[in-house]
Amino acid sequence: MKHGFINVAAISVPVKVASPKENAEKIIELIKEAGNDKVKVIVCQELCITGYTCGDLFFQGTLLKSAREALLEIAKQTADVDALIFVGLPLEVDGKLYNVAAALSHGEILAFIPKTFLPNYNEFYEARYFAVGPREAVDIVFEGSVVPFGRNILLECSSMKGLVVGCEICEDAWVAHSPSMDHALAGATVIANLSASSETVGKSEYREKMLEALSCRLICAYIYAAAGEGESSQDLVFGGNNIVAEYGEILKETRIFDYNITAAATIDIEKLQMVRRINNTFVSDLTEEYVVLPFALEVEETELRRDFPGFVPEGSSALDERCETILSIQARALMKRLTHINCKKVVLGLSGGLDSTLALLVCKKAFEELKLDPAGIIGVTMPGFGTTGRTYQNACRMARLVGATLKEISIKKAVEVHFEDIGQDPDNHDVTYENSQARERTQILMDLANKENALVVGTGDMSELALGWATYNGDHMSMYGVNAGVPKTLVRHLVDYYSCSIKEDNYYWEEDESKKERDLELKAVLQDVLSTPVSPELLPPKDGEIAQVTEDLVGPYELHDFFLYYMLRCGYEPDKIFRIARKEFALTYDAETILKWLKTFYRRFFAQQFKRSCMPDGVKVGSVALSPRGDLRMPSDACAKAWLEKLDEIVIEEFHFPEI
Repeated sequence: MKHGFINVAAISVPVKVASPKENAEKIIELIKEAGNDKVKVIVCQELCITGYTCGDLFFQGTLLKSAREALLEIAKQTADVDALIFVGLPLEVDGKLYNVAAALSHGEILAFIPKTFLPNYNEFYEARYFAVGPREAVDIVFEGSVVPFGRNILLECSSMKGLVVGCEICEDAWVAHSPSMDHALAGATVIANLSASSETVGKSEYREKMLEALSCRLICAYIYAAAGEGESSQDLVFGGNNIVAEYGEILKETRIFDYNITAAATIDIEKLQMVRRINNTFVSDLTEEYVVLPFALEVEETELRRDFPGFVPEGSSALDERCETILSIQARALMKRLTHINCKKVVLGLSGGLDSTLALLVCKKAFEELKLDPAGIIGVTMPGFGTTGRTYQNACRMARLVGATLKEISIKKAVEVHFEDIGQDPDNHDVTYENSQARERTQILMDLANKENALVVGTGDMSELALGWATYNGDHMSMYGVNAGVPKTLVRHLVDYYSCSIKEDNYYWEEDESKKERDLELKAVLQDVLSTPVSPELLPPKDGEIAQVTEDLVGPYELHDFFLYYMLRCGYEPDKIFRIARKEFALTYDAETILKWLKTFYRRFFAQQFKRSCMPDGVKVGSVALSPRGDLRMPSDACAKAWLEKLDEIVIEEFHFPEI
């Protein structure tokens, strides 16, 4: 439960129709298994105590009495399970029958929450049996105990801030205004749904999309437990499609008819609270209309049962789709700027590295869409003291292969004169030595753009902006930064995606032969760029090879991008980021290395805000952006002390992750 993590589970109890005693035995067994697995919120399906398909047997007093006895037995037998538990049953109150969820914890029945919307169409005819429960909670007597009964009930954990659970039942989620909407606006961060949704062709896909959307709109975690094995197949079949979703993402799901019974996952309450804080249009204004009942859980370490993917989505198809979208966003943004200023030329520096390669590909795509002559893309290679033959050749070949105009302007002579002017010893390879080269290159690009009536396209990426790994008023500056919203790890995937999209079977006609040869050569160049170490190439090469490898100096970009995502997107505190980084990179970096670069990240992120405060225009492509005009309103003189002190408190040996 530390850091806001808590394990939850949706369970499809295999039932025997109209046999509460036998069903209770199975429910108890599964709840105890989940409890032993440290699950803290357990949701079983709709009417699991009796089975959903009892039909007119719901009118039988024998079934109803047996269901009440079964609920008491479940409460008694699970008293030692440290969890909030939901089970479904038919409940008679004042002569009317209700389809309810019973909330249990430590042997106590906390509440009965009735179903709001009773489907009475197609294969469903619940209004034949059940009544709509009261919205306002009332106290009823159940087997000698007073228990709240009503729809406006929330359950709040007294030992975990922010864990507030609301409940709805099956059809409630499918209507235009679901009870969960009100629950969330009253403060619920977790919604439990006890469901018995029959399977038809395409319904499971619809269900997934619905729950993804619902959890996203409500900024909540959603635990959906579905009826499955054992229900009557007289007219229907039930697939056991259990789902745990969180803010638009399905964390865990059991596929229909797999009958794996349980979908368990780790949800992040702190993340949900943070997103709600940021989204000022999410207004919690229904609190006074609800009865909030407390429950307690033991505070203990939560085993993490989720992945933390960061900027790069998992799965090749998802990644390809993401890459295509990002390239289109970048190209469209550049197209708008060019058409607005009636400009038909761009100037960009080509280093032969990843960032300028991506920028060149974006320019190519934009010019193709605008039907402009690619010769209007002026790629400038500016060899300096650290330029190697490999990157120089790649830059030249790329410009030629995309049809751009290539200009070569050496900066050595100009920088040497500048060194003489300012009294800089050329043998002193300090920051002045490096930054003078970056600023000379920017001056060339700006002045050349004036001469050509062109726009200077910036090539720097979001990771460099986050770390301040750019020369102020050097490569830091441009007229439009197409890569400003793309982290370095994603730059690599974008270039690789473009390269892999070039295939021999793309060409069908004889007249395509020359284009085919150019494109396949471009593919080879792009692959070589991808295998070249990331470097600013500002220091003289050693034996013709790159002497200055960025990630050796500032740290691995895959770590820094991970830190950046979870700091800004999810609002994680430093020690929480350290914890999940240890899990995510367990096979790549040891704890000491992760902690070292995490401290570097915070120091640089705070110290380098002044560069972001005056960054050029550039397009946002994802949920994290650093523009001072948009997402990040951060003072340039903010202090990192509180964040670094949090990391100084970490004692690595005290961390224990059973799953690693």
